[in-house]
Amino acid sequence: MNTYNFAIIGAAGYIAPRHMKAIKETGNKLLAVLDPYDGIGIIDSYFPEADYFSEPERFDRHLYKLSKTDQKIHYVSICSPNYLHDAHIRLALRNKAHAICEKPLVLNPWNLDGLQEIENEAGYRVNTILQLRLHPSIIALKQKIDNDSSKKIYDIDLTYITSRGKWYAWSWKGDEKKSGGIATNIGIHFFDMLIWIFGKVQHQEVYLYESNKAAGYIELQKAKVRWFLSIDAADLPSHLPPDKRTYRSISVNGEEIEFSEGFTDLHTESYRKILEGKGFGIEDARPSIELVYQIRNSKISSKMENIHPLLNRNI
Repeated sequence: MNTYNFAIIGAAGYIAPRHMKAIKETGNKLLAVLDPYDGIGIIDSYFPEADYFSEPERFDRHLYKLSKTDQKIHYVSICSPNYLHDAHIRLALRNKAHAICEKPLVLNPWNLDGLQEIENEAGYRVNTILQLRLHPSIIALKQKIDNDSSKKIYDIDLTYITSRGKWYAWSWKGDEKKSGGIATNIGIHFFDMLIWIFGKVQHQEVYLYESNKAAGYIELQKAKVRWFLSIDAADLPSHLPPDKRTYRSISVNGEEIEFSEGFTDLHTESYRKILEGKGFGIEDARPSIELVYQIRNSKISSKMENIHPLLNRNI
């Protein structure tokens, strides 16, 4: 089996350790790390010999130098803030490496067209992490829907509450121009999963859109979806234990889909698929990026017939 050399951009964030773990578990090597924050001791748990850079210019030069040696970087993993993904993907391709980018691939749909151009010119691939498509429960649901010949329309309630402290509003995640807002930052992988299973977006409405929560309604080819996303701890169901800070729920025709476990291993599985040439690319990411862009730029609807049950608390 081939061993590949990796570099990573954005090593200090929440999601980067999953990428480091995936690189290690797939038998590959991390050679270079870029992050402006130097408190990244987590690297010692995985690849303590990796070269570290706090400045993108020096990191870029290092990748170029490695490209002339037998330590050429084959893949650049991108875990940086959302608004920098486009630039960092370009950096990877410019240095003759494939990109593996966290969600969202970009913030605006037209940025995808630019990435396709440079991908074609460079001859290297842009991969994105759409990990829910690899979750066993989600795969089973898709198979069930694909095998249903009744042409019925499913009723879906999507709820995702992941409480965050005051820091969130002051970080890049709280800046819509940098994160894309709450529907983009915490919702896009759920929207991608629903589109993947139930088909293209036919219509969408937004009933609530604030910095810490949002709610709306989507009509897909095979489903009607009421959705609610929040980082406000006050929205957590009262039956949860006090130390439980996250709540995920997807119900299909009133039946709960259990997928709360198994999230931490999905990045490793994503890497395995990518290394086999079976990763998700630009066109896979496009429908959900188009949807969250529409959500971000929609006027608030006054209709009430399709609101999510939790939205009643916030009106």
